[in-house]
Amino acid sequence: MTLSATAADTGEVKFPALDSSYLTTGDFVGPDHVKRVTSGLSKDQVRLELGNPHFSEGIFNVREWDYVFNFYTGKGNEYVTCQFKVKFDSDNRATSTHWKNPECERYVSPPQIKDAPMTPAVEKALKRRVAFGADGLFAFGKSDLGDLDPAGRSKLDEMANHLQQDAVKLSSVVVTGYTDRIGSEQANLALSQARADTIRDYLIQKGLDAHLVQAYGAGEAKPVVQCPGQKLTPQLVRCLQPNRRMEIEITGEQ
Repeated sequence: MTLSATAADTGEVKFPALDSSYLTTGDFVGPDHVKRVTSGLSKDQVRLELGNPHFSEGIFNVREWDYVFNFYTGKGNEYVTCQFKVKFDSDNRATSTHWKNPECERYVSPPQIKDAPMTPAVEKALKRRVAFGADGLFAFGKSDLGDLDPAGRSKLDEMANHLQQDAVKLSSVVVTGYTDRIGSEQANLALSQARADTIRDYLIQKGLDAHLVQAYGAGEAKPVVQCPGQKLTPQLVRCLQPNRRMEIEITGEQ
């Protein structure tokens, strides 16, 4: 459940001008990612769900992050653009979230219909997370489409073909890239985002709906293994290999 501002807070919250965002249009984000932004999350955890803020206020030494999101209305390709703010405390932990237009919250948490008649479940919910080792998809430190390994392409082709079967009705496909801790945090975030973008673009080329596929770079977040040492050695690179990965979260009905 997303945090909500109190009525008193709402009057004090100021949003930046929409045209001052570095995005020419808003970013499409899955509603579940916004709902997962809850009290106490660190900035890295918020960034994992929402990406970097969409304005030039900075990342590390600020108490507010601002975003511009697009949400489909359910009427064809029609969508609305919403401004969203996350506030942090002095420990860089999330304390509250705010919508410039309160109506936008209904796209993240639709109102429940009470006393709806019970209907038999005829479709099975699909929620699956597939992990690929980044070393099996890309050359070390690389991220372009031309750097994709043939064996990795084959695995992605197989998954794309399965997701386009008539029996699968997709809601979203979220690609998240992770790196190891070698190198700077900013370089790792950029590399993980570039790899996620490449996988997203490849899946779209293979026929997946571009509106359903999203890409995020999480950099060094959520390491699978911890390895001793700071000096770059072949042993350290091998040890950290599980942290270099791509995760694809698939939701829909089957």
